[in-house]
Amino acid sequence: MTKISKSIKLNSGYSIPTIGLGTWLLSTSEAPSLVYKALDAGYRHLDTAIYYGNEREVGEGIAKWISDDPSRKREDVFYTSKLWTFNTYSRAKEEIERAFSQVEHSLGYIDLLLLHSPMGGPEGRLAGWKALQEAVEEGKVKSIGVSSWGAQHIDQLYAWDGLTIEPAVNQFEVHPWCMRTELSEFCKKKGIHVESYSPLAHGERLKDATVVKVAKKYGVTPAQLLLRWNLQKGNIILPKTSNPDRLSSNLDLFGFELADEDVKLIEHPEVHEPTDWECTNMP
Repeated sequence: MTKISKSIKLNSGYSIPTIGLGTWLLSTSEAPSLVYKALDAGYRHLDTAIYYGNEREVGEGIAKWISDDPSRKREDVFYTSKLWTFNTYSRAKEEIERAFSQVEHSLGYIDLLLLHSPMGGPEGRLAGWKALQEAVEEGKVKSIGVSSWGAQHIDQLYAWDGLTIEPAVNQFEVHPWCMRTELSEFCKKKGIHVESYSPLAHGERLKDATVVKVAKKYGVTPAQLLLRWNLQKGNIILPKTSNPDRLSSNLDLFGFELADEDVKLIEHPEVHEPTDWECTNMP
């Protein structure tokens, strides 16, 4: 069986767990409890954003889990957030302070901070990146990256003479109906790891006849099958669930391996059907 590591090292030198829990649409009232349960289940990577409105509560859930056992340490858990508005340097600085202030007292630092999209245009993206680089220098953030950026956006960043820290990740939607093979290969050649959000296509394909058939062959759920497919592509995955019962099954992906013929059966390279926003082609 091909070994898939439970964590990988980023170009920043820090390690990131290959399975994270997405927290989009997780309410502020339920976030601390679900995050705590996720950590108990084995998650060590939580993904949130300013846009989600639950950063503080996700941080509180992590902090409580750590404090409840003296053997647990802050560095045991990887926390990601994202900036929503960064069209100017000053606004980006404000957003970073806002994101940091949500977890400054609970976590002390942000493991990974991303520009949430390529919005803001060329000048805005570079201004945002300048501010992110400074946040690393100030010790508020360990690693930085982007989300939903296309190759043209990344090329522009690499052509900028102000670039001192390269993106550690590019987070975008990946699943068998939205494979983004070219963008994924482009990122990997740059040393940028791909983070797959919506790896379950928002649940829209879990009853697909082929997916159900292949999952039955391996004795796994359709969700586990799709998540394993993404892991075998070398991607970091961010499945989202607010159901505590599904937390453990979404982690149980290391006891089976999809054969090449089954990978091909469930792949659809001929289509491009994202279930979330599509902004990799923005100017």
